[in-house]
Amino acid sequence: MSERKALLVLHGKQAMNEDVRAAVAGMRERGWQLDVRLTWEGGDAGRLVKEALEAGYPQLIAGGGDGTLRDVSHAMVKAGASASLALLPLGTANDFAHAAGIPLEPATALELLESEARPVDLGEVDGEVFLNMGTGGFGSQVTAQTSEDLKKVLGAAAYLFTGLSRFTELGAASVSLQGPDFHWQGDLLALGIGNGRQAGGGHVLCPEAVVDDGLLDISILPAPQEVVGTLRDLLAGGLGLDSMFVRARLPWVEVKGSQGLDINLDGEPLQGDNLRFRVLPKALRLHLPANSPLLSRRG
Repeated sequence: MSERKALLVLHGKQAMNEDVRAAVAGMRERGWQLDVRLTWEGGDAGRLVKEALEAGYPQLIAGGGDGTLRDVSHAMVKAGASASLALLPLGTANDFAHAAGIPLEPATALELLESEARPVDLGEVDGEVFLNMGTGGFGSQVTAQTSEDLKKVLGAAAYLFTGLSRFTELGAASVSLQGPDFHWQGDLLALGIGNGRQAGGGHVLCPEAVVDDGLLDISILPAPQEVVGTLRDLLAGGLGLDSMFVRARLPWVEVKGSQGLDINLDGEPLQGDNLRFRVLPKALRLHLPANSPLLSRRG
């Protein structure tokens, strides 16, 4: 067991969260030196990670949603950190935490600091590092257009509400994807690239993804006209769309869009005409449950 010293990079909105305060106090009672720093504006997470690494913290904690986890992991990888990372999921969707089996109760989540840190892969696109998933198409539009006020009222269901309310605007994106021994071109409704399994408040795009195989999972939902025209009926009838996906597992993939690409990267918008996604094998040590579904070798 490494030194029982950690720094929590906590999203500023959670400063008065009593459950978080109690969880931090509980870890201190267990003998941990657990210090807390709050984010206030863009760039704070990166600055706080840099300061923590320079101060010699062997463990960091990202307290917030998928975006906070992305910011912290991005800063750690860019700094070449040897410190390990734990996640305190406090977001609306907590997509990565759900898929990884990380407890949503703060006290139980922080106890993962005492579990073994596993080496996990990360993704990178256009210089940006991400842990969970990059998404494109209709799903990413829904995520970007879901208001903060609606998320406060409805939680993760806000994404579904927003999606249903925008069916009349549903349109396909024309793209091409190229990777090792893989090529696909056409119109799509949704695209997922990553290590996690779900995005946008529980939409499972990459159901077999794991974080330690040195590969990115690619999921494409094609959009022939008949799919666009009947999507509402398919969902309303509970028929599901899983059989319509085109899937691959690749170390890298280039995505080109004839009219540009709008990608949602763990909550962060990214635009471009030609984006190259690649995996960063074993780029980060992450505290996960021993039986996490995202580990290819559990135990």
